[in-house]
Amino acid sequence: MGKMRKVKVGAEDPVLSYIESDKYTDYKGRMVDPRKHGGLRAATLACVVEIMTSTVTLCNGVTLVDYFLKSMHYSVSDSSIMVTNFLGTSYLVSIFWGFISDAYITRFTTFVLSGVSELMGLLMLTYQSQNKNLQPPENQTPSYTQAVFLYIGLYGTAIGVGGIKATLAAHGADQLDQTNKPLISSYFSWYFFSICIGALLATGGMVVIKENYGWSTSFQIMVLLTSLALCTFVSGFSLYKYKRPSGSALSRVIQVILYFVLVSSVRNRKVSNAGNLDHEATAGLLARDQAHEKLKFLNRALMDNKVTIAQIKETKSFLGLLPIFATAILMNCCLAQVLTFSVQQGSLMNRTVYNFTIPTQVLAVGPISISIISIIIFEQFKKGMNKNNNNSSKFYQPLVRMGMGLALVTTSMFIASIIESKRVEEFKNGNTISVFWLAAQYILLGLSDTLTMGGMMEFFYTEAPESMRSICTSLTWCSSAMGLFMSSLLVTLSNSVSGRFGMEWFGGKDLNHSRLDLFYALLCFLNFFNLWLYIYFAKKY
Repeated sequence: MGKMRKVKVGAEDPVLSYIESDKYTDYKGRMVDPRKHGGLRAATLACVVEIMTSTVTLCNGVTLVDYFLKSMHYSVSDSSIMVTNFLGTSYLVSIFWGFISDAYITRFTTFVLSGVSELMGLLMLTYQSQNKNLQPPENQTPSYTQAVFLYIGLYGTAIGVGGIKATLAAHGADQLDQTNKPLISSYFSWYFFSICIGALLATGGMVVIKENYGWSTSFQIMVLLTSLALCTFVSGFSLYKYKRPSGSALSRVIQVILYFVLVSSVRNRKVSNAGNLDHEATAGLLARDQAHEKLKFLNRALMDNKVTIAQIKETKSFLGLLPIFATAILMNCCLAQVLTFSVQQGSLMNRTVYNFTIPTQVLAVGPISISIISIIIFEQFKKGMNKNNNNSSKFYQPLVRMGMGLALVTTSMFIASIIESKRVEEFKNGNTISVFWLAAQYILLGLSDTLTMGGMMEFFYTEAPESMRSICTSLTWCSSAMGLFMSSLLVTLSNSVSGRFGMEWFGGKDLNHSRLDLFYALLCFLNFFNLWLYIYFAKKY
């Protein structure tokens, strides 16, 4: 039997000490003074900045379809795909920025660089909206030069949005006492509240401005808001705590996996409790990590002297988050329906209230308003429970909230299927039902969004390794991106498969001649299965 490898414990492992270091510095690189640096003031700045950046991002998501369609003369399908790709790219690229801010530069620097990228992109879009030479003539698609200018501005904006999403939430949480878990939990609730306020301003305010004053004015306001967000964020530079980068965590994770595969592939080297590892020392080190019982097979990588205990902990923590991340994608696929089919449903329903017609784009305000109200109620209820010293409620745990959110989105798709079936039936009878029939699915989707997205941000931040908090927080936005792409994929697949049986679900000229009710039923079934998968992974975690 081979020689047992001794594992150093505690601060004697320099890599462990470096990776797990929770020391923060001020902007000059000195140790922070809790009386001067960080705290609620610094965290509040992050929430204020998020309101402005979310307003810009979601305004683009809501209004760019019309801009591509009416000013740039793309087709309806191309315009919709372009917006989906824009939002999807914005959220997916957050992983790249998260990696950069964890490994090489501070979150503050990452935010500033990405904010400048978004501002430059918006300036290009603003200039194009005002310059007729950069717009195609009537009934013509853009020239090569016009399209290149558009795409550079569009994806410069997307790259910037990704960096802001990757860093701002984690930067704000960094300012707080990491041992005060209730405070961290409340921070993420109010951070999500800021996102919802931005969404409300975008759908309820910016849409109206665009309709009355045009895209040029809308773009100018977005440039102003982005500039103000950058200035507001930078103004707190002397107040912030800065977490120093710890090198490429992904490289360390990949190294552990590669050495595990290498060690496992050598058949004549068998690992047992009495084998080549000092398991007692290993268990002592890993006992501080709540995930040390999971993924024990990765301990085999310690047989190679190049792998440290710190890397094993880091790898286990990161890989343990991925199943939870995967089960959140389908929920975001359902939320994507609010921006697409639910709005189209509303346009075919009776939207008149006391001689006032509700604008179609404003219908998305419904679930957003529900999210805002539910966050306020949730935080007030939690505050009351804390005053009664009842901190043991499992309801506040992120995994429980996420599970409740996934259950609600399943229910919302079931109700949406029934309501759509009734709407089409009434249409065939010559009647038009009220848009308020959509209230039930909007309420459930709003509550689901609050519980799931808020819980995800808190969960990925608090459970992430110290060295990977930006990239793990970015998983929240990656699930949103994949949800958008999955929505488009499911529509295409369901249309293709149903067409083989005689009728495409979305083959009609509008939703009155389509089978959206069956598509919602499909989403309900998929979400029900996904919910059980989530429960399994959450219990394993």
